[in-house]
Amino acid sequence: MSKLPYVYVIEDEESISQLICLYLSKSEIGTKAFYNAEDALANFDKDRKPDLIILDLNLPGMSGFDFLKELSTRFTETEKPSVMILSARDADEDMIKGLGLGADEFVTKPFSPSVLVARVNANLRRQISASAKAEDSIRFDDFTLLLNSCVLKKGSQKIPLSSKEYEVLEYIVKNAGKTLIPEQIYQAVWKVDFGDITAVAVYIQRLRKKLHTEGSDKEYIKTVFGKGYVFNPDCIIK
Repeated sequence: MSKLPYVYVIEDEESISQLICLYLSKSEIGTKAFYNAEDALANFDKDRKPDLIILDLNLPGMSGFDFLKELSTRFTETEKPSVMILSARDADEDMIKGLGLGADEFVTKPFSPSVLVARVNANLRRQISASAKAEDSIRFDDFTLLLNSCVLKKGSQKIPLSSKEYEVLEYIVKNAGKTLIPEQIYQAVWKVDFGDITAVAVYIQRLRKKLHTEGSDKEYIKTVFGKGYVFNPDCIIK
């Protein structure tokens, strides 16, 4: 089951923050509220990356502008969460500065909660559409195999793979549910008919270690005794 969209609400006025979170939750959007930018930044290290951030500019301590600058140092342009500024500061220079620092939208207070939710949903739809166009992918549980860039990610974290590890994984994932004999995998990945097929077992073992999650006994790549290997099709998210 795919996760709900997730939004950070960085707003120091508690009543406004609670109102936004309430309306977003009614639209099946997960939220986490922060009353200053520092707490939100600290939370990135221990929490799922948000799909979108609703950001006030006038915050105690670090300003919204400084938060945007810090965000740009932590994420690449393609990985950075979308940011919607929500502020009573409606001067053109504030809007220009905020958008120039990487914000995607600027909403002025006072605002309609239902209109804000509609804009959040539109933003999330654009992200999904852009992601689908930019990168073909296969998802299994918390993992995503990015086929164009040859990358494996768990959540937002990139899992380091050698080129051959990636090729073996892509081949067996694309053939999920099929029992693949070692010779078949070797020919598909190494592009030769003859060679040391024990390499297949070595790479399968490496992949199992990299896909293992502490505390979980889930087996993504199963051994079919006397035959070969099969990737568990039940893990694939359609």
